[in-house]
Amino acid sequence: MVKSAYIHIPFCNNICSYCDFCKLLYNKNFVKKYLNALEKEITDNYKGEILDTIYIGGGTPSSLSITELNKLFSIIKILKLSKDCEFTFEVNIEDITEEKLEKLKENKVNRLSIGIESFNDKYLKYLGRNYTSDIINEKVELAKKYFDNINVDLMYALKNESLDDLEKDIDKILTLDIKHISCYSLIIEKNTKLYIDNTKYISDDLDSDMYDLIDKKLENKYHRYEVSNYSITSYESRHNLTYWENNEYYGFGLAAAGYIDNIRYTNTRNLSKYISGSYERQEEVLTKEDKIKYEFILGLRLTKGINKDNFNKKYGINISEIEVIKELISKGLLIDDKINIYVPKKYFYVLNDILVNFV
Repeated sequence: MVKSAYIHIPFCNNICSYCDFCKLLYNKNFVKKYLNALEKEITDNYKGEILDTIYIGGGTPSSLSITELNKLFSIIKILKLSKDCEFTFEVNIEDITEEKLEKLKENKVNRLSIGIESFNDKYLKYLGRNYTSDIINEKVELAKKYFDNINVDLMYALKNESLDDLEKDIDKILTLDIKHISCYSLIIEKNTKLYIDNTKYISDDLDSDMYDLIDKKLENKYHRYEVSNYSITSYESRHNLTYWENNEYYGFGLAAAGYIDNIRYTNTRNLSKYISGSYERQEEVLTKEDKIKYEFILGLRLTKGINKDNFNKKYGINISEIEVIKELISKGLLIDDKINIYVPKKYFYVLNDILVNFV
């Protein structure tokens, strides 16, 4: 049963220098056509399930005008939401205003995700942000007047960034007193300014030290429940847990990914085709073996790992008898505590080297 939906709004006030996903600068003409196409896609494909989580992300959606937000929320009303639905909306710092926060609140949004990235003006400029650090606290405090459940994104491993730079960023994030923090090492996508400029990554050793520093600084107040995500207890992202627990979900919008009826799909990235109603989905029909592979690749990102009983009920297989699991346990790369199978904390930084065993 599908209980989650992701809706992609690929427009932004500025295209970030490092990002290859939000493709389009805000354009009123395109937005109107896009929202009409989005409404058609949802109407044609949504099957009427009651949803427990919905996540509106992308460029970000907060770049939309109040009129356009009204249109977006009228589309959302097609979806049936549970009484305690977690409804997340991505916002940019520069888009946070009383008017927009009120609009989100009145349309049942109850969780914000704010892309702060850094408090250092040098790195904000490097990332193509159109704001300086002096307004971040002001904007977050304004958001907290309307929303209790807020995530902020922190990016690290930026060009020439030092451990001291990162520590200052973490200390400032801690003063915000928010419920959830996502921490991401910079990945430079192809066809972006940073990639074209041939920007070099920092050393692996420094990246690893930064990863450890983040955990050390956050662990007293937050618990890490996924490799890159920290929260106050009970404020974990329920929507993202849908992904990591390998459950099905809708993906609506340009380039949106979804997982329905044993099929993983991705919509076209071509705006003209999408607006014309030609989604041209790339589809991967999953076998039982494929689903088990995804179960490991996604589930082992969680600090609690994979529940053995749930796995056995889901697939009719004793997880402890799978050869690759037994081998990784024998090497100390996985732990079996009789309830869950998980990756030891000391190996989180090299998690991909473990997960490659399941590909």
